[in-house]
Formats: sequence, structure tokens, C-alpha cells
Amino acid sequence: MSTPIRSIMWFRRDLRVSDNPALLAAIAAGDEIVPVFILDRKLIDATGSKRLAYLGQSLRALDESLGNSLHVMVGDQVEVLKELMERYNATSVHISGEYEPYGAARDSRIEKGGIPLVRTGTPYAVAPGMVLKASDATPYKVFTPFYRGWCAHGWRKPAPSPKTIKRVMPTKKDRNFTDWQLPEGTSITATGEVAALARWKYFQKNGLDEYDSNRNLPGIDGTSKLSAHLKWGEIHPCTLLTFLGESKAHDTFRKEIAWREFYSDVLFNNPHTETEYYTPRFSQMRYNKPGAKFIAWKAGQTGFPVVDAAMRQLVQEGWMHNRTRMIVASFLVKDLHLEWQLGADFFKEHLVDFDVASNAHGWQWTAGSGTDASPYYRIFNPIEQGKRFDTKGDYIRKYVPELAHLSAEYIHEPWLYPDGYSKGYVKQIVDHGLERLESLARLQEIKSDKLPDPRA
Repeated sequence: MSTPIRSIMWFRRDLRVSDNPALLAAIAAGDEIVPVFILDRKLIDATGSKRLAYLGQSLRALDESLGNSLHVMVGDQVEVLKELMERYNATSVHISGEYEPYGAARDSRIEKGGIPLVRTGTPYAVAPGMVLKASDATPYKVFTPFYRGWCAHGWRKPAPSPKTIKRVMPTKKDRNFTDWQLPEGTSITATGEVAALARWKYFQKNGLDEYDSNRNLPGIDGTSKLSAHLKWGEIHPCTLLTFLGESKAHDTFRKEIAWREFYSDVLFNNPHTETEYYTPRFSQMRYNKPGAKFIAWKAGQTGFPVVDAAMRQLVQEGWMHNRTRMIVASFLVKDLHLEWQLGADFFKEHLVDFDVASNAHGWQWTAGSGTDASPYYRIFNPIEQGKRFDTKGDYIRKYVPELAHLSAEYIHEPWLYPDGYSKGYVKQIVDHGLERLESLARLQEIKSDKLPDPRA
């Protein structure tokens, strides 16, 4: 009896069975696959507790879909993969391509270690670096023309689900599942491919057709809430795109998928911008040192209701509505005059859906140092933003119980109501009007052409 030909399917940010080209390639490469996830100690040590809890649950879900055959290994990736290849006589290692700085460098190191990687597919509809200007084949720096080029490039149809998966069963020592615990008082959404597909199905019926009008309202269930599923690859963008039509609502949702891919493209072409300024001049702006006001921002104790509601949602749920992400980012940079990296690091600690490109460039867009076509002059008024997008105050009441007794008329400005502070809500830590003027003054200071480029 001949020895079966085996291939390794190394799962990373593609924790699903359906619409997974790399998995199909691994299946086609041999008689049996060895499904594996390698716990990366560097990433674990740098990952917040809620995201780790999500990963642990997602790996359990993937394992179930693979008939309890997932090898969960701990150690250096080169050593783990070499050991598995030798043990199972595997002839190939299959992956989805990675493009962010850490993942790309890791894969390069593994190949230099003597393990050839077979790349099939990516976590994106269109891989970073593929959408270029027709005029000079350079990357786009502004979203709108990128979106046109992205749509013109197009994407593949969803890959079929494998009919059967012949797999090697792991030994007990290969089953290093870790059920990371959530901090007390916190919660996360359901994990795994089944949960992702169920949420997508629900959103198609109950939110997609009104997405353009409801996506900015944090007090209702008006967004897809698929960001964590996309981050971990429990669902692929192509699965979503194939169902979208040409209505305004559908196009708005398609643009949100494209924003994620635009930021991945920007980071791919400018890897230093994970932590450095996309527009270098902003590194010369005068910023305050983090202190008591930064601590108040992190704790949701700024005295601005919509800011505090958003920050508490982040800490409690590991997720924050996109509209309020922009509001709290603007408040940190332009009201507290702190550098965007401080906020990005706090988001990295708490977000279950943390994506390095979206996080860095979402923050830089709001801070004014990123790809925004009209950058720093945009300063969000946290009071008016609350009135406009949480008109009835439902979002604030959910996360700021100290204000739950107030009507919609007063909840955004409790200082105007005699009973506004009676339940222990904090007073404002800054005067937004004054801080707005201070931000604009600091901008003027760096607009001089005489200032040197710090990277020159």
C-alpha cells in the first residue's frame, strides 16, 4: 500500500472552510491534508484579552468544521512546519497570502528557513498592490479614484466549498487549544464561520437595503457587524461582494469593503505608516503629553456624552461603531492635542476586529495626517455629532447610565439641565470651542514651507 501524499494547510487569517482558495489548493495537492494553526507567541503577547478570547473560540469553531482535526501548535513557525512535514511526509505548505508588514516578514523568514510556501488567494477581494493608476502605474493616494480602479479591476467569484476533506487526525499533544477568558464585565459577539454566515444572512434581510441611511446611527443595529469575522477570515469579502447590486445602499456597503482594501494597499506601499505619519510634517506639530485627560478619555470620563458612550462600548465589547470611532479619534487628537498613535494603541489593545492597516489609517484619516483629501481642518464637534447621529440618546443611555434619566433634549448637554449631574456624571474636561481654535493655531505653525521634512 503506497504512502498517501499529504499537504499542510496552514490557517492564519482564514479561519473558515467555505470560499477558501488556499484550502482547495491544499486538498488538490494530495490525498490528505494536515490542517494546522500555529500560536505565535509574539502576537499573543501583544494581543488584548478580548481578541485572544475571540481567537480561542474561533479556533474551536474551525476545528469542529474540520471534524476535530485541527492541529493547534505552539512554537517557532519554521520549526513547527518542518516537524509536521517530516512526521507526515508532507510535500507542500499552503497559505493565503499576507501583505501587512509583520505577516509578510514572517512568511519571508519561513521561506528563507527552507520551507516553500504555496500562496493561493488573500484575505482581500483585490490584493494590495494590484490597483494602480493607468497613467503611470503608481499606487493611489486618495480613496475615490482608488475605488473606481478597484471596481474596474474586479474580483473572483466565491470559491466552492470542498465536498469532502480527507485529513490527518492530530495526536493529543497537537491539540494546544487555549480558552482565553474574557475580563469580568465584558462580552464579545459569536465567533466562527457559521456565526459569520448567519450574521451576513441576517444583515441582508434586515439592514443592507437601508445601509446608506442607517450606517451612521450608533443607537440602532444598522451596520453589518462583520468586521471581526472579516479580520479573522471567518468570511471572505468575495462572499459579500457577489450579493451586492447597484443601489445606493449596496454601493455604500461596497465602498466600506473597499475602504478596508484601500487602507491595506496604502500600508502595503508605505509600511512605515503603521506607526509613523503618512504626511511627515505632522510629526512636527506641537502635541501635549498624555496625562490625566488621556486617562479620562480611555475610561469614558470626558464629560462629553457620545465620546464617553463610545469609549465604554469599546472596553466592554471590544467593538465600536464606525461613526463614533471617528468622533473619539478627533476628540483625542484635536481636543486633547495628543498624537494619534496613543489612540491607535488603545484600540489595538481592545478591538476584537483590530486590523493593522484599517486601525493606523483610520486614525490618521481623522487626525488629518493620512489620506483625507481635506485633512486637518475637519474637527468633529462631539456635542453636535451626538445630536445628529444619536438624536434620541439611545446609544448614550445604553453605555452611560449616569445620563439615562435625561430626555433627548438634555442628554447631549447635561450641563444645561438642573438634574444633569445628579447621577454622578463627570463634568467636561475641556472646552471644545477653545480647543478647536488651539488645533487650528497649531496647524498654522506647521504650514510654513521653511519647516524641514523630518525624514529627509
